[in-house]
Amino acid sequence: MNLNIDPVVNPQPDPNDVQTNKTMGILAYILFFLPLLAARDSQFAMYHANQGLLLLLTAVAANFVLGIIPILGWILLPFANIAIFILLILGIVNAANGQMKQLPLIGNISLLK
Repeated sequence: MNLNIDPVVNPQPDPNDVQTNKTMGILAYILFFLPLLAARDSQFAMYHANQGLLLLLTAVAANFVLGIIPILGWILLPFANIAIFILLILGIVNAANGQMKQLPLIGNISLLK
């Protein structure tokens, strides 16, 4: 797995690619692997698949780490899950609007090519 920090903050998507794969971009936040199977050649869908994978990994890590820390972790866990839910909604809205905006805090990491 190659962990690259993406120097391009907001790449401009191809309008035809956006129109064709907008649904895949939205679904990438629910099932990140769906664009990997159905829209592998789409820069727009793959960008949102990467963002969806980052969000999933962040959610798993936050729930694992905060879940095993007694008391303080248990208090912070609901706030972390609310923040992850907000990032999920933000990503879905960006995909629905045809934008390739990075998610705050985690969006500059590139796991998928």
